[in-house]
Amino acid sequence: MKKLITIASILILTSLAACSPSEKNATQVNEQNVQNAQNAQAAEAPAAPAPKADPAPAAQRDDAAFAKLLDPSRLNETAPDTFIVEVKTTKGIVKIELHRDWAPKGVDRFYNLVKAGFFSDIAIFRMVKGFVIQFGIHGAPIVSSAWEDARIEDDPVKESNVRGTLTFATGGPNTRTTQLFINLNDNIRLDMMGFAPIGKVIEGMDIIDALNFEYAERPNQGRIHAQGNAYLKAQFPNLDYIESMTIK
Repeated sequence: MKKLITIASILILTSLAACSPSEKNATQVNEQNVQNAQNAQAAEAPAAPAPKADPAPAAQRDDAAFAKLLDPSRLNETAPDTFIVEVKTTKGIVKIELHRDWAPKGVDRFYNLVKAGFFSDIAIFRMVKGFVIQFGIHGAPIVSSAWEDARIEDDPVKESNVRGTLTFATGGPNTRTTQLFINLNDNIRLDMMGFAPIGKVIEGMDIIDALNFEYAERPNQGRIHAQGNAYLKAQFPNLDYIESMTIK
């Protein structure tokens, strides 16, 4: 999944559901089935030689667990009705409570991603003050590629995108894969656009508010997919990351 949500008043809302033509062309090789718009800043990414992409973001890894991430079909357990996920970020701990009755398909996907260790050294690559923070592109391009077509069907919107809710990003109907956002404001206009919240932050919104917003929407999602954390850490060294997620 590539760029999923771009906001600039009315233009920003409409681009939550589709890529803009110019940005789609810019990432056409990697973004055939993409989700949302590439931002204007991303189009100005430096033309310097691309950093070498690491096969996995961590210096050490569990090879068996990593191999499982390359086969999304193996990650299909049913989530508990409710559960809490502890999110360890570079700024501190955030706790999110998930509710399967809000959006069962979305919660099942998130549960399986967390349980499989997908969210390890994952950049919070998009930071829009007063709107959302976004994450979910894996730091290893081989994993991103494996999940590109692992889409799930939409859930009906039962809860509103109020401040603190966790929601899957989407590039149109039935295109959710691994990218998510946390609402920084009451973005209830997203409800009618089909964005179904799956849970809500119950502890640590102060941590979310304290994340580094300096890069805003500059990181290019096409390059993240292609080059992973090597690109992000070279070009945006002060980004905040999700270090891990744990089901409690």
